[in-house]
Amino acid sequence: MQSWRRKSLWLALSVSGLLLILLGGFPLLRPAAPPRLRPGAPQGWPRWLDAELLQSFSQPGELPEDAPRPPQASHGHSCNWGTCFDTSKCRGDGLKVFVHPAAAGPISETRRRILASVQGSRYHTLSPTEACLHLLLSLDTPAGECSPVPTPWNRGRNHLVLSLHPAPCPRTFQLGQAMVAKASPTVDSFRPGFDIALPLLPEAHPLRGGASGQLRQHSPQPRVALLALEEERGGWHTVGTNSSACPWDGHCEQDPGPEQMYPGETLPNATFCLISGQHPDAALRFLQALQAGCIPVLLSPHWELPFSEVIDWTKAAIIADKRLPLQVLAALREMSPARVLALRQQTQFLWDAYFSSVEKVIHTTLEIIQDRIFGASAHPSMLWNSPPGALLALPTFSTIPQDFPFYHLQQGSRPEGRFSALIWVGAPGQAPLKLIQAVAGSQHCAQILVLWNSEQPLPSRWPEIAVPLTVMDGHRKVSDRFFPYSIISTDAILSLDARSSLSTSEVDFAFVVWQSFPERMVGFLTWNHFWDEALGGWGYTAERANEFSMVLTTAAFYHRYYHTLFTHSLPKAQRTLADEAPTCVDVLMNFLVAAVTKLPPIKVPYGKQQQEAAPLAPGAPGSGPKHQPPAPDCINQMAAAFGHMPLVSSRLRLDPVLFKDPVSVQRKKYRSLERP
Repeated sequence: MQSWRRKSLWLALSVSGLLLILLGGFPLLRPAAPPRLRPGAPQGWPRWLDAELLQSFSQPGELPEDAPRPPQASHGHSCNWGTCFDTSKCRGDGLKVFVHPAAAGPISETRRRILASVQGSRYHTLSPTEACLHLLLSLDTPAGECSPVPTPWNRGRNHLVLSLHPAPCPRTFQLGQAMVAKASPTVDSFRPGFDIALPLLPEAHPLRGGASGQLRQHSPQPRVALLALEEERGGWHTVGTNSSACPWDGHCEQDPGPEQMYPGETLPNATFCLISGQHPDAALRFLQALQAGCIPVLLSPHWELPFSEVIDWTKAAIIADKRLPLQVLAALREMSPARVLALRQQTQFLWDAYFSSVEKVIHTTLEIIQDRIFGASAHPSMLWNSPPGALLALPTFSTIPQDFPFYHLQQGSRPEGRFSALIWVGAPGQAPLKLIQAVAGSQHCAQILVLWNSEQPLPSRWPEIAVPLTVMDGHRKVSDRFFPYSIISTDAILSLDARSSLSTSEVDFAFVVWQSFPERMVGFLTWNHFWDEALGGWGYTAERANEFSMVLTTAAFYHRYYHTLFTHSLPKAQRTLADEAPTCVDVLMNFLVAAVTKLPPIKVPYGKQQQEAAPLAPGAPGSGPKHQPPAPDCINQMAAAFGHMPLVSSRLRLDPVLFKDPVSVQRKKYRSLERP
């Protein structure tokens, strides 16, 4: 009888605990800290679950107390953004960064990658007097000694000391008023709104591009392991979904179920990755979990999450109390599939946008400082925490999400119903008078801009059209056609070559298609890329086929924001390559849009005469009956510059209804599409 009562009491307590978890919305799992968007109001890392919640599962005094916080170091802790950084030096051209030269001797591979990342950014300057931020790459030398601070040091004011790896140099008292960008700083030494928390990167982390995320399923995987746990000697091991064990705690004696080992640096295949906050490699495991699409569950972390000032980690990571292992495990198992999928998808976005390469880590660090300088006009939280991320949503263009092409769907908005035609005239020949008339006949055309880059004189007469016509003098460079001219008054741009041949119906239909896909390029002529096994490199072809990955900018619609990205975000070396090899400009523009959207372009139908007499490319000498792409060196150089191949192949072509049907021409909206 007594045994039966004990069992009933134990069952009742277990059920009540589980109900508390379910009805309370998983109170045992606290999302990671939200972003600290403004340095003026710093917030500390959230301390542990409050006493009331803990007492729901144990009697007072049964749980160990949190370890006392060590006394804060005295150096520089009175500093904040307002007192230790002079923003008046950044008012002119915004953030300009000067890198202090390294001491004589060999340069490490990590330092070389950081230098290459800074020098490739739009913030870099070679003049120390022009810079408003001076960058110092740590205070330690390859021999493990402390190097002297550079001169002029100015007590560290407007300086940033950056270290991607834990530095052995203990002389942090020399920092003075300098900001610190350090990998995995402790919450006790981190100054919110002033210092910047960096991820702990492996030594072999790539300079640019980087490996993509490992999450391939677009829906929750029912057979994937529930938990992945870190190993003391590196690697992971996983526990099956049917297990009720909590193997990170020695007090759990249940059967752990089937396990699978992931040795070395192999990424785990699990839904949740439990990471001890006290483990020396915890920060590195955190990065591995992001890449694997495994939701990080941090157990009592005492280090600041990377870029916590701007990244909303509540959407990708969870904090759990290691003192309540059974209850935490039950809460994880009961989490809804929709919530699990949302968290896993966010890990993939954050990995790709900010952590997959050294270049992205460095650029994110500089972008955070730029946001502090801009203040109220900085990136809103949505731009940091929604694809494609703040690095690709330049605040110099806008700080309103609806102004960018990739946020229309998320905001429930739609681009305006007008476009600007930009016609490039670069090769000898007649002025595009017929093309101007055909484009001006579109009901959606707002203006026509002619960029005259030809050595021939301007025609004496232009056609009389109902829309404004503006002729601009170019600088004999192909990249001029992608400059963000202030005269462009619409979101949509129709990029044309003077030798292109389009009808009004083709223009109208292509624009209607673009309005439904404003983040993509919509064009008429296509190329396709492929991997050439024999040559060991990329190639591409203009042969007519169902599959394609690029549309030519000689006749294509896209959003005007891509002009801003092309001019102000792409490295100068890539734009120079396009100027030196004009046929590369189509490849570069398609690379840029694909890298932003992760989507292929869209193809629309074009007339027979355009198909037979397509121009080579803007400014390319000569033309022929067949549209041949340039040598494959162009695409391989672009892939090397981007660090990966961003192009995505597609077989989708959108045609108007009744386009090819044998019905009366009076029933066809776009009558001139089907030419005899």
